[in-house]
Amino acid sequence: MQLPKCNVALFFFLICSSIYSGNAKNHVTFYLHNKCSFPIWPAFASNNGQPEIADGGFPLAPDQTQRMIIPWTWNGRIWARTGCNFSSNGKPGCETGDCEGRQACRGLIGTPPATLVEVSLEGGKPDYYDVSLVDGYNIPVSITPRTTDPKCLIGGCLKDINSLCPPQLKVLNSKGEVVGCKSACLAFGDDRYCCRNAYGTPEKCRPSVYSKIFKDACPSYFSYAFDSPTPLVRCASSLYVVTFCPPYDHRSE
Repeated sequence: MQLPKCNVALFFFLICSSIYSGNAKNHVTFYLHNKCSFPIWPAFASNNGQPEIADGGFPLAPDQTQRMIIPWTWNGRIWARTGCNFSSNGKPGCETGDCEGRQACRGLIGTPPATLVEVSLEGGKPDYYDVSLVDGYNIPVSITPRTTDPKCLIGGCLKDINSLCPPQLKVLNSKGEVVGCKSACLAFGDDRYCCRNAYGTPEKCRPSVYSKIFKDACPSYFSYAFDSPTPLVRCASSLYVVTFCPPYDHRSE
């Protein structure tokens, strides 16, 4: 279910949302907030057997917030597409996270690299969620549930990975700008980086020089498949704020 956008600051979006009907029973509310300096096109992809969520065909301008109502037992992924232009026939519609050139993804998984929010809503029990760079990075993301427990927050990044991305992992747009950073698995397809076959266990698949770049910049995210300690969070909430491009935290630099 998709509802109208509210062009308000993050701390006041609940005032705007009050013009809509109250939360439906057995649903979870997500607010998608764009703090980027450019528009994004959020997208959802449900896991197998899960109901399809809103088509993800809407643009989200800077400082805009979109309210979404999601079934409380849903699991899947959320990401932001960037650099989108849907007027070119037969060409990718977005520079990152593209869904076969479509404005409405309708369950299609976006083309990596894209920073992924992975969610498993557990029907009133504590939910599972994380932010993953296993397939690469395009923009930073944070997740803020409605709770006072700081362990339930997934913060953004300390640094912009695109500015640190090794040449062999870079994704460039038509202007030569770095718009994404591939994971080593995506770039090289090597089992050592993909944690598969002979490297399919935590003991065999260890952090690489590439995953360490991701981890150093975004310590709250999965930097590779067997990242440890696990960045997976388990908390209960009926409301989550997913913020794209939260401010970088430079305190540790």
